[in-house]
Amino acid sequence: MPRAALLQMTSGIDPEANAATIVSAMAEARAGGAAMLFTPEMSGLLDRKRDRAGAAIRSEAQDVVLAAVREAARREGLWVHLGSLAIAREDGKWANRAFVIDAEGAVRARYDKLHMFDVDLASGESWRESNAYTAGDAVATVETPLGRLGLAICYDVRFPGLFEALGQARCDVIAIPAAFTVPTGKAHWHLLQRARAVEASAYVLSAAQVGVHADGRETYGHSLAVDPWGEVLLDMGGADDGGRAGVSFVDIEPARIAEVRAQLPSLANRRIIAK
Repeated sequence: MPRAALLQMTSGIDPEANAATIVSAMAEARAGGAAMLFTPEMSGLLDRKRDRAGAAIRSEAQDVVLAAVREAARREGLWVHLGSLAIAREDGKWANRAFVIDAEGAVRARYDKLHMFDVDLASGESWRESNAYTAGDAVATVETPLGRLGLAICYDVRFPGLFEALGQARCDVIAIPAAFTVPTGKAHWHLLQRARAVEASAYVLSAAQVGVHADGRETYGHSLAVDPWGEVLLDMGGADDGGRAGVSFVDIEPARIAEVRAQLPSLANRRIIAK
């Protein structure tokens, strides 16, 4: 059965340092028998100071992290899901963009985050992702060594319509890379990840950012692997319980997907309710 590796990161403000972390994790993933590595949201740069971040954000062709990962994928013979990078679009705006890279280093799929994190939390944290990033407008799936992979990013997890679409596309695995805040993570992270796995009758793999970052923010961690029944197979922990950056592994069982869909054929039983 295919094996996946999840990288839990504490990304900082230096893209080259973050690239080195990912490339090292790729070698570890390959040595551990993984066919594919999953990284968190904003793997290449996590910087809330947008004037400083702007100096480091490049186009796809110029992005040092994407280039380093593509080269390492060829060298290691490993597929990689880059949870997301901050990418400069041709229109001068930014995209929060995921990439799926095959074992030859080719980009097989791209996905721009659909839902922008524009919130004011009771903790006093205020975020306006839409001030800097442009939302995507399309659902994305791609065939991988783990099966058909559906793509989402972080805040997308709160919008079930996306996961209904991924379920109807018969995704075997859904990636939900994240940089969740600590308050929202404590309240909803595990609940939402398990719900999305059950709704889509698919594995959910969610590589996450963890700990205190160079820009001063703190992220929740708890990178997860959840099976189609909603069972948590892997929890890498968070700053609240000693969880740290690193690589962990989980095996994907295609037969488990078929078993769950046979027992509870919710995808097949879905009805469209007239408005």
